[in-house]
Amino acid sequence: MGKLSRRNMLKAGGALGALGALSVATPAQAHSLWTWSPEGSVAGAGAGLDPRWVWDEQADPLIASVLDRGDVPRVNELLRTWTKNSQPIPAGMPADVRDFMEEARRLPSWADQGKLTTVIEFNQKRGLYLGLLYGLASGMMSTVIPKEARAVYYSQGGADMKDRISKTAKLGYDIMHRTAYQPDGEMIVTCVKTRMVHAAVRHLLPQSPQWQQAADEDIPISQRDMMVTWHSLPTTVMQKLVEWKVPIPAAQSEAFLHSWQLCAHMLGIKDEYIPASWAEANTQADQVLDPVLAPTPEGVKLADILLNLGASVDGAILSKPILGAFTRFMLGDQIAGWLKIRREPVWDPLLRLSWKPFIAVREGLLPFPGAPEAYWLFDEFLRKAALLFLSEAKPISIEIPDTNRPS
Repeated sequence: MGKLSRRNMLKAGGALGALGALSVATPAQAHSLWTWSPEGSVAGAGAGLDPRWVWDEQADPLIASVLDRGDVPRVNELLRTWTKNSQPIPAGMPADVRDFMEEARRLPSWADQGKLTTVIEFNQKRGLYLGLLYGLASGMMSTVIPKEARAVYYSQGGADMKDRISKTAKLGYDIMHRTAYQPDGEMIVTCVKTRMVHAAVRHLLPQSPQWQQAADEDIPISQRDMMVTWHSLPTTVMQKLVEWKVPIPAAQSEAFLHSWQLCAHMLGIKDEYIPASWAEANTQADQVLDPVLAPTPEGVKLADILLNLGASVDGAILSKPILGAFTRFMLGDQIAGWLKIRREPVWDPLLRLSWKPFIAVREGLLPFPGAPEAYWLFDEFLRKAALLFLSEAKPISIEIPDTNRPS
C-alpha cells in the first residue's frame, strides 16, 4: 500500500480514536420505545425502566455540590496525583468525594480475572485493527450521533479538541494495556475520573444557552445515551472484525466483551443495561444506536476537526483525503456523505480491493514464533506516540470541568 504504512495508520487511529473514547462521556438518545429485557444483561434482572430517564444518582448530586461550593480547583489538584488503581485516595480530598471514589473504584463481583488475562492476548494480536476501528469507525461514528456531537461541541473541551481528545484518549489506551484493571494499572482510575466528568457535564450543559437552543433534552448523558455510545465502541468494533473475517477464538471474543462490560460498570452504567453477550449487545444496538445516526452542523464540524487532527500526526503521508477514504470504507457512503467527506478516486477503490488481502497476510504471520509479541511491542510504541502527540508531551490529567464552551 505504498506509503500508507501500518505505523502511520495506527498513529492516526490513536489520534482519531480518542473521540470514540470521548463518546462514552457524552450523550446520544434514541426515540424508539425501550423494549430490551434486563434478563439479557450481566445482572440477569432489573426494573426494566427506559434508561433515557435514568442518570447517575450517586455521582450527580455529589459533583453538583462540588461545583456549587467552588471545590473544583481543590479536587482537581488532588486528582492529578491519583493515577494507579491501587493508590490510596489523596489525603485532603473532601470527605464526600473520597467516600464516593472509594465506592466507585470497586470492581463488581462478576469481574472475571481469567477473562482479563485472556483479553491481553486478544489485544496483543489485534492491536492494529483495534486502533484503526476505535479511530475511524467508533470515533467518526460519534460525530453522527446527534446528541453526542452537540454535547461534545458545546461543553468546555469543544473549544480545544486536541486537549479534550488527549484526555479521553487515555481511556482507550488504558483499556488495552496489559495491566488495565490490575493494581498497577490505570483503567479504574480513568473510569472513576471520567464518571465524575460525566456528572459535571450533566450539571453544566443545561446552563449553556447554545446547548439549550440545539438540544432536545433537558439533562444530557442518560444511561441510554451512554449505552448508545458504548455500542459505537466494542459492539461496532466486533461487528467489523466479524465482517472482515478475522479469526478470533471464542474465549478471546468473550474476554474483549468482558473488558468493556467492566468499563461500562465503572463508568456508572447500571448492570441491568449492560449486555451479557454479543448477541444481546447486537440486539440492543439495533434498537438504540442504528436509529439515531444522523448529521448535525456540530457533528460535521467535529468530523472535520478530527480528520485534520489525524492528518497532522504525519501530515505528508496520512493526508486528510486518505483518512476520509478510510472513514468511508469503515462506515459507508451514507455517513461519509453526511460528514461531507469527498470521494477519493484512488484511495476508495484501493481500500476496497486491498484490505482483505492485507488482513490475510497479517493473520498468516501470527502463528510464527515471536510474531504476536512483535506486533504488541510495535503497536504499543505507536499508541504511546499518539498520546504524546495529543498531549504535547505533557502529563494527561482528566479533570472536572467548571464551565461550558465559551460563547
